[in-house]
Amino acid sequence: MEKYKEVERSIIKKFRKDIWSRFMAAISDYNLIKENDKIMVCISGGKDSFLLAKCIQELKRHGNVNFEAYYVAMDPGYNEENHNLILENAKMLNIPIEIFKTDIFGVASKLNEVNPCYMCARMRRGYLYSKAEELGCNKIALGHHFDDVIETTLLSMFYGAEIKTMLPKLYSDNYQGLELIRPLYLVKEDAINAWKNFNELKFLNCACKFTEKLELDETGISKRQEMKKLIRELRKERKNIDNNIFTALNNINMNCILGYKKDGKYTSFLDNYEK
Repeated sequence: MEKYKEVERSIIKKFRKDIWSRFMAAISDYNLIKENDKIMVCISGGKDSFLLAKCIQELKRHGNVNFEAYYVAMDPGYNEENHNLILENAKMLNIPIEIFKTDIFGVASKLNEVNPCYMCARMRRGYLYSKAEELGCNKIALGHHFDDVIETTLLSMFYGAEIKTMLPKLYSDNYQGLELIRPLYLVKEDAINAWKNFNELKFLNCACKFTEKLELDETGISKRQEMKKLIRELRKERKNIDNNIFTALNNINMNCILGYKKDGKYTSFLDNYEK
């Protein structure tokens, strides 16, 4: 059996409960893919985005909804080895990928030499939206998973002083008619790692030159890695801690919060207290 068929079989069979069923639940629960959608599936080169591409392929092959999918990878300035690894994985996994080059890494590091990650992320998003428009797509699919949602929530609380999270879908403010979707929203990272290891697959991590430098110099740890470590420690005492955080985001008691913001307007509990 060809390698890509083994990988596809593992998603449907061995990892049916932890990956395929959760992927399908997100599609259904959040109404992520509709009839005649044109979806640009973004492949960064990592395990999450390649799994997303395979799940989308399986859905298109066996699902009941008619849609189009375009598999696109943006090269923001990878070295040749990392660029080639993306192409090799796409070929091995039978994903018809289109790759286009940019100089995001170089530009972002010049604009913010101390911490270019924020600028890099914004520039990536802009290039991807522009590419989706060029392809005539109405949706962009990203490989963010369940753990990303939890980590983002904690990051917002600890470092942003607000409670907000990563949504399963979101309309673009700057590109009319384009919607971002996250079909792996309910899939846990441990399951993705298990799938990768079971199939003996090798993917890129960040592959950012700045990140590589940090790792070599051992000068720090990213805030997201800090959240991952915290959640791992909390799981030792309560294994469902991540599920509880996720459920809390769906179970906000508006009678017992100090205040909230909506569309830029702040409302305090005092505004309606006497009423």
